[in-house]
Amino acid sequence: MLQNRFGKLAATALAGSMLMGAAACGGSEEPTTSAQPSGAASSAASAATGPKVGLAYDIGGRGDQSFNDSAAAGLDKAKAELGLADTNELEAGNGETEAAKEERLRLLADGGFNPIIAVGFAYSNPVKKVATEFPDVKFAIVDDAAAAAPNISNLLFAEHEGSFLVGAAAALKSKKNHVGFVGGVQVPLINKFEAGFIAGAKAVKSDIKVDVKYLTQPPDFTGFSDPAKGKTAAEGMFDAGADVVYQAAGGSGGGVFEAAKAAKGLAIGVDSDQAKTAAPELQGVIMTSMIKKVDVAVFDFLKGFTTNAVKSGTTTYDLKADGVDYSTTGGQVDDIKSKLDEYKQKIISGELTVPDKTS
Repeated sequence: MLQNRFGKLAATALAGSMLMGAAACGGSEEPTTSAQPSGAASSAASAATGPKVGLAYDIGGRGDQSFNDSAAAGLDKAKAELGLADTNELEAGNGETEAAKEERLRLLADGGFNPIIAVGFAYSNPVKKVATEFPDVKFAIVDDAAAAAPNISNLLFAEHEGSFLVGAAAALKSKKNHVGFVGGVQVPLINKFEAGFIAGAKAVKSDIKVDVKYLTQPPDFTGFSDPAKGKTAAEGMFDAGADVVYQAAGGSGGGVFEAAKAAKGLAIGVDSDQAKTAAPELQGVIMTSMIKKVDVAVFDFLKGFTTNAVKSGTTTYDLKADGVDYSTTGGQVDDIKSKLDEYKQKIISGELTVPDKTS
């Protein structure tokens, strides 16, 4: 990763060359950031006549096996089906400022990328500021409703509803009446996962014990990218008697899976179907995952752009819209699927309302 933010002049003057592989310059007062394409980031312009799409990842980027990878899957589908002319993917760095995020978005807009998708609520203020500077560019932001402008689409999810289902699954599978929740950073978004999980577990067994641990507190967001902390937190829960642990911790979730394997316990993945994306030796401990279909939201937004159907404001992907769900890979929840689907239908019909906060 290269250090420091881009200056406005540098971003503008070098946009043409940097959009095939971004570089950085400037003073040393800013913490680490990244302006390099991640993974299969930047594709060469082709004969395709579709839009040039910019995507700014949250911490972890493509390859986190979770939240960012789900966004990447939506972009990959759009590449295959919508004839995109070019794409550029840029990744956030640990500890970076909002100014660094602004410059990442500004670099893409200066380079002619339109639309631009920001992955994660941490981009809220930067998206709002840069969207004002580029009113003719369409922006989308995942997991944030606060950034509002005529050219901003807010892609939201009912994480609490999906988490209710995996909470119920945890309680149904627990032999010790004791489960756990590991959150990456204690922010309102992750509290939605916790609230739904606890509600689902207690709907099955009102007296079940639920341990809760957050890895970091804001403004420290390294809790989303520290597998060692995730492992330590989950080890404490398994040692204390829990036998199923749900993680909503981004890249730190791999550590939770390692702890589950060592303890001969079970884990629950998040965002992606992690029984497919986690390291092969860990996939067997993942009994289910709460699937948050960021890929669907990203693809829908890009498809809407190509048909001039993009709308500003919020679109919420809930259970009714098939925006969240639970996975069945590995067959470990096949025996309780009918019960989980019963809860699912009650939520969709409105018979059951899931809390989106713990207090």
